[in-house]
Amino acid sequence: MWARLESNTIKEILTRPKALTIGGVQYPSNIFSMWTESELSTIGIVPITMDSTNFKDKEYYTNTSITYAYNTETGKATGTYGTATAKDLTQLKTERKNDINTEAGSILRPTDWMIVRATEGGTAVPSDITTKRAAVRTKANSMCVQIDGASDVDEVAALYLVSNTGTEESPVYTRPLGELPTV
Repeated sequence: MWARLESNTIKEILTRPKALTIGGVQYPSNIFSMWTESELSTIGIVPITMDSTNFKDKEYYTNTSITYAYNTETGKATGTYGTATAKDLTQLKTERKNDINTEAGSILRPTDWMIVRATEGGTAVPSDITTKRAAVRTKANSMCVQIDGASDVDEVAALYLVSNTGTEESPVYTRPLGELPTV
């Protein structure tokens, strides 16, 4: 990403290479890959360094627009995010719990026919299947309780952070929320 300058002021943000006319001279788009930073700066084009300090995960925050600035002393252009705003906690919790319940339903669905068959007077459901189905429901309920217990958006996000509790050679990826078992 580059900034096109005029009189040390950013006039245009260039998100990708494109042909330009500067000072009556036409330049092809390949100058962005063929020229050095120094050569580009002589015609008023400088790379933009992004400052993502305030950028937060889009799943949990609404990020502000980027503010671009050019520092005449350093000759550098920067793009900076403003303060991110946390998404609505109640809505976020509801969405996450719905996701868990949908996933649990998907896991249970292939064995639902056994439950219907048993309910309608057919063959009994094998005990290992009922045990596994109960484990899915129990874990889904536990996960929803964990989400409900979060006091802010960061606590909800922390439940989903995956870490390697194994080794580099034999990784074991886990998250505080855990995973639903399979049937």
